[in-house]
Amino acid sequence: MARKQGSHSDITGPKVRDAALRLIARHGYAAVSMRQIAAEVGIQAGALYNYTPDKQTLLFDLMKGHMTDLLCALDDADLKGTALARLEGFTRFHIQFHLPKPDQVFVSYMELRNLSEENFAAIEVMRRQYEDALESILRAGEAEGVFAIADTRVTTMALIAMLTGIGNWYRAGGRLKTDTITAIYWDMVRRSVTA
Repeated sequence: MARKQGSHSDITGPKVRDAALRLIARHGYAAVSMRQIAAEVGIQAGALYNYTPDKQTLLFDLMKGHMTDLLCALDDADLKGTALARLEGFTRFHIQFHLPKPDQVFVSYMELRNLSEENFAAIEVMRRQYEDALESILRAGEAEGVFAIADTRVTTMALIAMLTGIGNWYRAGGRLKTDTITAIYWDMVRRSVTA
């Protein structure tokens, strides 16, 4: 069958990734077929293989893209100052980066179990880089005598889980504005670690 008009790799490739992201976030990786993704994009199922070798690679590419964007944005945020100032910056950064991306967050955190061992290991390295950035802030705060933390690794994971969890309940246009929610969360983070 001939290629559909307007089906070009620079247009269709991103459409394939966007459709896969939406469908996986809505139904879960295991429930989504390549045929469903193709139908969502409006191409033949066989044409998907021009853009990805298989569904596993597509999932990995979605997660890797999210983590790459996250690490680059964190680097660009250039958090400086005291540990307390850096922790506030990290908190605000995490919320502002993740809140507009509920599908990416869901897929990146909830579909890890569906990665192959090799792909999981690659994503885990990237996730560890992000976690280490927060943990180094917590260690600096301990060294400065402003944080009292029983275990920096456990606290790192708990804080990231708490901050990421906002996406599970937050809805734009709700009772509180994003800035207010961010301020409330920053206050909770600060209270949980300060001496």
